[in-house]
Amino acid sequence: MGNRSLSDNSLLPLPATDAVLQQAIDERAFPGAAYGVWLRGNVVAMSAVGRFTYAPDAPPMQPETIFDLASVSKVVATTSMAMRLWERGQLDLEQPISRWLPEFIAIPDAVHVADRQRVTAHMLLAHASGLPAYARLFEQCDTAASLLHACLRMPLEAPPGTRAVYSDIGFILLGQLLERIAGETLDVFCQREIFAPLGMTHTAFCPPAAWKAAIPPTQIDTTLRPRVLQGEVQDENCWRMGGISGHAGVFSNVPDLLRFAACILHGGAAMDGTPIFLPETIHLFTTRDATVAGSSRALGWDTPSQPSSSGQYLSPHSVGHLGYTGTSLWLDFEKQLAVALLTNRTYPGNDPVDGSGEISQAIQKARPRFHDALLREMHRA
Repeated sequence: MGNRSLSDNSLLPLPATDAVLQQAIDERAFPGAAYGVWLRGNVVAMSAVGRFTYAPDAPPMQPETIFDLASVSKVVATTSMAMRLWERGQLDLEQPISRWLPEFIAIPDAVHVADRQRVTAHMLLAHASGLPAYARLFEQCDTAASLLHACLRMPLEAPPGTRAVYSDIGFILLGQLLERIAGETLDVFCQREIFAPLGMTHTAFCPPAAWKAAIPPTQIDTTLRPRVLQGEVQDENCWRMGGISGHAGVFSNVPDLLRFAACILHGGAAMDGTPIFLPETIHLFTTRDATVAGSSRALGWDTPSQPSSSGQYLSPHSVGHLGYTGTSLWLDFEKQLAVALLTNRTYPGNDPVDGSGEISQAIQKARPRFHDALLREMHRA
């Protein structure tokens, strides 16, 4: 991270950016937020606004607060594991996934087997497999094995490679595929191969109980579990899978995400120079995919499309990802810039209080406002 440490007192104050987040809190987009910025080799800003909940005596957010990343897990863990296995020659992106997941084509409807035989790991990463976006499988599956079985039997909604639909189901299967190739689970592989070498000491699936006080709650669950969800994954399908899945489950904080982002932007090297990824691997996975015309997807990553949650100032050579809990990570290769924004926008519940939809739309408005304010204020600094 260059010459500036994560605790350096010379970090830029960004009051106008903080004010945008405070406005979002006032609009009940989320109870609180933490963010950080890496620019050309240095961490230049880190801040936090708001509290763990809307209660006035709730703990204040800190830059080091640990959040449920939700779908940002797809890039920090699952895509990163795919990158490591690909550059070792263990993952063939164009090989049908049935090579590792034979259950995927073991369906009674033989008419559709031919389509299923064409689905590749490349398609899963590019969200072009034809699998549906989402299903509330946790309602009918009471074990990890039964939920995985339901994903393996999920009908395709389109022929493979013909349309891009962001799919949790696809990434659940991708996670299982990677685990079978590696012979170990996502959490074990990523801890050894990604998190530990990068110094991501506050990043993990299924965070230990000792971290709970540093993790804001994501939901007051009144139905499935029911309890306040704090320190356990909010995503119900991931929870059914024991908190470890290809589509969700990672907890992390701003400093750790900036370490990860710096590695991607610096050609795959950790802070101490240890190579984590090859430059050609990063190039392949962060280049917009051409499988489906008009898709904004790279392999695992997304790229800016208009309008974008990343605002209007990131260059076209940027990648990022969002998470359902109100998290995001954006990297700009031209600007050598990374921005991590973490919130717990799902607290106290997923549904708008007044039924109007305004609260659920608040995070959609807050993200581009935040990124635009941040880039403008940094330009003036």
